[in-house]
Amino acid sequence: MQLLRKLLFPISVMYALVVVVRNWLYDIGIFKSQTFSTTTICVGNLSVGGTGKTPMTEFLIRIMAPRYKVAMLSRGYKRKSTGFVLANKKTTVGEIGDEPFQIFSKFPEITVAVDAHRQHGIERLEQEIKPDVILLDDAFQHRKVSPSYSILLTTYDNLYMEDWYLPTGDLRDAKYAARRANCIVVTKCPVTLKQEEQAVIKKKIDPKEHQTVLFAYLTYAERVIGKDGSVFLSFFQDKQLSLVTGIADPKPLTTYLKRNNIGFEHLAYGDHHFFTKNELEVLKKKPYVLTTEKDYVRLKDDLDNLWYIPVSHSFLGNGEVILEQALEGLMTR
Repeated sequence: MQLLRKLLFPISVMYALVVVVRNWLYDIGIFKSQTFSTTTICVGNLSVGGTGKTPMTEFLIRIMAPRYKVAMLSRGYKRKSTGFVLANKKTTVGEIGDEPFQIFSKFPEITVAVDAHRQHGIERLEQEIKPDVILLDDAFQHRKVSPSYSILLTTYDNLYMEDWYLPTGDLRDAKYAARRANCIVVTKCPVTLKQEEQAVIKKKIDPKEHQTVLFAYLTYAERVIGKDGSVFLSFFQDKQLSLVTGIADPKPLTTYLKRNNIGFEHLAYGDHHFFTKNELEVLKKKPYVLTTEKDYVRLKDDLDNLWYIPVSHSFLGNGEVILEQALEGLMTR
């Protein structure tokens, strides 16, 4: 795969050129960005998947939903519907996509909608819901909307400034586009990341005056959840366990399981994978199937031997407080 990526370098140069020209046309005003009266907060990245956008969106919901009327708007990647869809009790995962469905299931107090046309989606939410704030999931590169506040995620082991453009690298947007972010969060850091190394990474990022750089790590829940309740992760130490992942970067999860002495076979699928009938039949024969929360919403109606492990972002230092204060200032200005 690495050899193929290197062979595709000329294509990546052409891709980079297209991305740079597109951004330039927005920067000089030939392509227009629209602002909205409703506060909009964008969560996104410059690369393809695996930076922790969904846990970050959930973090924002937990902070803001108790005090504000929150709506989340997503493209609804790989959904089986088109146009604007407002989630309701009868909505299926196929209609809105796995990540929006996960959030809709966990946070019934907020509004969840999908629309590939972000401007249209925001307008519909303003007309029909009148939220205080709209969270834009995976929207950093969608420049037709100019958000009130942008949170850019980049992973500790694949920082955007050290990456390259698709298909040789993982970048889908220009590196210099990071200057549009208000907050840059380095995700999936080691819990033991020292201040000295944080300073080195921050120097590499070279934040602008208006930017804050924070560091976060993934926290896995102590209890694993299934249809009939929850158990401690240690329950699986002597079990025949199959780990099923359909996410961009399962490495943090596999590392966590190994660190906790959990043996498993790993059945890895592509990001946002919708399982076929034959694949489901294979999984039904497994004694225990552990998966991610995003995969669980696609599999739960077909498997009884299914469990998932919740994951969330935690911040190093006082990062959580800094972000909370920034968001509160945004909402009260």
